[in-house]
Amino acid sequence: MKVNYAVKQLAKLAGVSVRTLHLYDKIGLLKPSIRTASRYRQYGEKELLRLQQILFYKELDFPLKDIIHILDDPYFGLVSALEGHKAALKARKERLDTLLNTVNKTVNHLKNKTMQNYEELYEGMPREQAAAYRKEAIEKWGEETVLRSEKALLELPKLDIERLKADQKNIKQALKALEGEDPESEQVQLQIARHYANIRSFWGISDPTDLKAINYKGLAELLVSDERYLAEDGKPDPAFATFMRNAMIYFADNKLK
Repeated sequence: MKVNYAVKQLAKLAGVSVRTLHLYDKIGLLKPSIRTASRYRQYGEKELLRLQQILFYKELDFPLKDIIHILDDPYFGLVSALEGHKAALKARKERLDTLLNTVNKTVNHLKNKTMQNYEELYEGMPREQAAAYRKEAIEKWGEETVLRSEKALLELPKLDIERLKADQKNIKQALKALEGEDPESEQVQLQIARHYANIRSFWGISDPTDLKAINYKGLAELLVSDERYLAEDGKPDPAFATFMRNAMIYFADNKLK
């Protein structure tokens, strides 16, 4: 069936502007099939199919100059091009679906409390090890302290938990890099202040004065007496443990009186 569309009709049909069609004509990307005596552009079926290809390639982020070369190639085949578009758009759809799923998960984490029980706080540990650590924590710090910490953490969005863990790792790396410095130096004490704040967050203590010096000093002594706390890949690091102990005790004595 023979079709002829005026430029305004084609623009509306394809969802592009008249100005865009004028540009395509100017650069040789899409010429009208007919120019009337009054210089009006008209487009037939061949031009409609070519415009469809242009829009497909633009959707796939091809620049106009490359689209011209592709469509004017004597070996260009419309059916094979459409099959290629189909495969490329399908791959893009799958990628966008994955991105949308990630966005939805992130929004859910930010809006809702996604953690259901204390076991998620020990994610990555074997169940028996997690239970043993929790029991030890109760014995060392008291059930009230442990329950308060777990309650505070369970009320946080999971992304905030991950940020606390990442911050904890970053602080340890920074202190490890300062191990040769004086534990009482300003550089070390700045990182110890970060460590103290991170511990408060994990214990569910918002008031910076609420974690007693004796508790923080007790934790400092624990780093030396229990090699598991600062072990790397199962290997104890007594020198770093001693460095941490000294820095933490100095901080407690001078900042947490």
